[in-house]
Amino acid sequence: MQVVVVTGMSGSGKSSAMDVLEDIGYYCIDNLPPQLMGRFIEICRESENRLERIAIAADLRSGEMFANAYRCLHRLERQQDLDVKILYIDAEDEVLVKRYKETRRKHPLDEKFSGNLHQAIAFEREQLVQIKGIADYYIETSYQSASQLKEQIREIFLENKTDSMSIKVTSFGFKYGVSTESDLVFDVRCLPNPYYVKELRSHTGCEACVQDYVMSFEQSQQLMQKLTDLLDFLIPLYIHEGKSRLVISFGCTGGKHRSITFAERIGDHLTAKGMRVIKQHRDIEKDRP
Repeated sequence: MQVVVVTGMSGSGKSSAMDVLEDIGYYCIDNLPPQLMGRFIEICRESENRLERIAIAADLRSGEMFANAYRCLHRLERQQDLDVKILYIDAEDEVLVKRYKETRRKHPLDEKFSGNLHQAIAFEREQLVQIKGIADYYIETSYQSASQLKEQIREIFLENKTDSMSIKVTSFGFKYGVSTESDLVFDVRCLPNPYYVKELRSHTGCEACVQDYVMSFEQSQQLMQKLTDLLDFLIPLYIHEGKSRLVISFGCTGGKHRSITFAERIGDHLTAKGMRVIKQHRDIEKDRP
């Protein structure tokens, strides 16, 4: 039986993650106290229509019953007939504050801290630190849209039975913040910038005109060759060590031209080598004319 435990900071996107898991065939239950997880799984085993894939959302909304969550999750992971994966969803403190203010929803710990949202978030983060440390998957949603989060969830859990590793190749703009979910980050701001070419400014690295410009320079071609050589060396090592997912990110100033060019070219290179690749351009729509 496959069991996904979805946890993390309130307001980070756990509800969206559960919606996707339900859509792709998981039986989902929200806000289940950790002490009841084992009993719930036993009920699912005993049901007439045996459930093979379950997703459980667990967070501080269960109050004092969440105190032993770390121990309860360890107990589940030790059961040999269960494939337990912990998905931890996170976001920066100020992003969480902004989301709560925009939606005008109350934080689960609002009454405990007399409406002080910053104190509630700090306490919640402290309570979750142990669980974050044992999570199998970590997604940071500060700079992601809801659709991007859902795409990631599908990419992880729709294909997690295959032997090969899934690779996400993404681009971002440093001026909007570094991609914190990344395993490997490459800064391509050292290359000539198409932004300063008037005819290319409104285009993106998804288009041939921008890619042709970026790759017309010898240093770009050399960097591309060195990166492909490095990744061709590293990826088999990651697979051998059992890593199921790798996030490779390319950053430039605005996330529109150079980073997208390299993400597209590297993504195509890895796809041609038989890897399962998803490409995502985080900041491609920001500040478009």
